[in-house]
Amino acid sequence: MAWWILVLAGLFEVAWAIGLKYTEGFSRLVPSALTLAAMAASMALLGLAMKSLPVGTSYAVWVGVGAVGTALLGIVLFGEPANAGRLVSLGLIVAGIVGLKLSSAA
Repeated sequence: MAWWILVLAGLFEVAWAIGLKYTEGFSRLVPSALTLAAMAASMALLGLAMKSLPVGTSYAVWVGVGAVGTALLGIVLFGEPANAGRLVSLGLIVAGIVGLKLSSAA
């Protein structure tokens, strides 16, 4: 269950990272409120997952899920480049996340 919570925390990280783009420097009320709520949810879920997962693994997976998700949404939503180098690099991050999961005892 902790792994599912950790992935959910990572998805909320994606939400707040993308949300930052829409806040326009926290000058727009609704996007700002949603972004702050996503930040709080992400941190709360990360803390919950860390109760039973190692801190290093938890943090690395949380950041990895957030980085990959944010980069992919940047490509889809904002037309950021999707060249081979970027996609291979994102694949390597995913491979690292899978490796951490497979090598974890929890």
